[in-house]
Amino acid sequence: MPRQDPGEPYFRVDSAEGQSIVAADPDGTVVIDVRRDDEWVTGHVTGAIHIPVDDLTDRISEIPTDKKLLFICAAGVRSGLACEMAVAMGYETENLINIEDGTPSWIAMGNPTSYGDDA
Repeated sequence: MPRQDPGEPYFRVDSAEGQSIVAADPDGTVVIDVRRDDEWVTGHVTGAIHIPVDDLTDRISEIPTDKKLLFICAAGVRSGLACEMAVAMGYETENLINIEDGTPSWIAMGNPTSYGDDA
């Protein structure tokens, strides 16, 4: 169940919950991986959009405004920042979710994962 910490303009889930959200509504959900290029190639959520957090403001037009957005990084810090940035750029709080346990947990759980430059 998505949780919201006081003062945070987004929700938090773990990898299992994130996978459930994606599986329940694949057409209405987008995963955005905000890690660096060298991290991305070592394994990422299958179908994710790769936008490093440092590039997010310049590439915000690549992120849909009409879907649930699940941000992921390595440990939940950069993805939390990305959620905050998205709110500041006009995205709705109820559509912003931080997968707080990160990509290593996603992969360890056996969730759909791609490697290299594959989406």
